[in-house]
Amino acid sequence: MPNQTRTTLISATLLLLCATAALAFTFPGSGLLKSKPPLLTPENGQLALPLDQISDGKAHHFRVLSDDGTMVTFFVLKSKDKVIRAAMDACDVCYRAGLGYTQDGDFMVCGNCGQRFASNKINVIKGGCNPAPLERVIQGQNLVIAMADINKNSWYSKYQKQ
Repeated sequence: MPNQTRTTLISATLLLLCATAALAFTFPGSGLLKSKPPLLTPENGQLALPLDQISDGKAHHFRVLSDDGTMVTFFVLKSKDKVIRAAMDACDVCYRAGLGYTQDGDFMVCGNCGQRFASNKINVIKGGCNPAPLERVIQGQNLVIAMADINKNSWYSKYQKQ
């Protein structure tokens, strides 16, 4: 192979790799270079999430080990109506795909069917393709989710890609 052809091939390959990496960081929900959510450790049967770390309007995904040994993934976000919401990273219909949700503006988008759910409807509309809600309360400067609720909903996460 002539040197010029080899140089062109190497340059094209490098350009393709750079473009792929750029897309992965531009569209984090694409599955390319997707990082695992932080792993939480419950204390006294509860998860406490500092409000100042989850109140930016972005979906924050977390993982926690349930009592039955299932690694559970859920998300929290502050919707446009200023309510902090929490839901399993799954729904009643698509949970077996194990793909969860990504955020697109003020919507959460199912990684399996592509349906879009307005953030202000999370914890309000339940069942079907809606993100499965988690009970939560604000205590002081924390959003608190009881492990009992995580454990009750762990079945949604049995198919997630770990």
